[in-house]
Amino acid sequence: MWFGLTGRNASGKTTIVDWLVENGYTSTSCSDSIRAHLRQEGKEINRDNLIAGGRGLRAEHGPAILAEMLRDANQDCDKLVIDSIRTPAEVEALRERPDFRLIEVRASREVRWSRLQSRARGGDPTDWDTFVAQEEAELVAADDSGQALDATAALADIVIINEDDSDALQASLEMLLRPDEC
Repeated sequence: MWFGLTGRNASGKTTIVDWLVENGYTSTSCSDSIRAHLRQEGKEINRDNLIAGGRGLRAEHGPAILAEMLRDANQDCDKLVIDSIRTPAEVEALRERPDFRLIEVRASREVRWSRLQSRARGGDPTDWDTFVAQEEAELVAADDSGQALDATAALADIVIINEDDSDALQASLEMLLRPDEC
């Protein structure tokens, strides 16, 4: 089974990736392709450069390039989780595998803001207005090279609501790996 994750900033995607890795999955991310590109370009790896780098790669090679690269590089992997799926074209490229399922992770803006402040990750916005502006810019793409979180989320096979504590999230995740549920 391959799982792909989409969701807004600080919704809990990394926590889910970590849990799946603990349960035998290999982890990769569409952002890994962008990070490699940024390193080759000698650019700092931060949120703004990741977004711009992703747009540049999509503009040059097509809107599905990040997912196509990961799909092809991991074709022999049976248990894979892919983080940072941000466009419908990436979803469609991954759906060439019949065992691919897209998971949208949802949490309210207020919960995500609180998590973001707690994690203090480099490149995260430090004020509410910047947080909201960044999020709004990622929801609808102006062209095929941009992020389109709303349209990507609409393609989800599974939705996980992550408003509560880690025990509630763990219960949701355990349902993912039940053979009769997949």
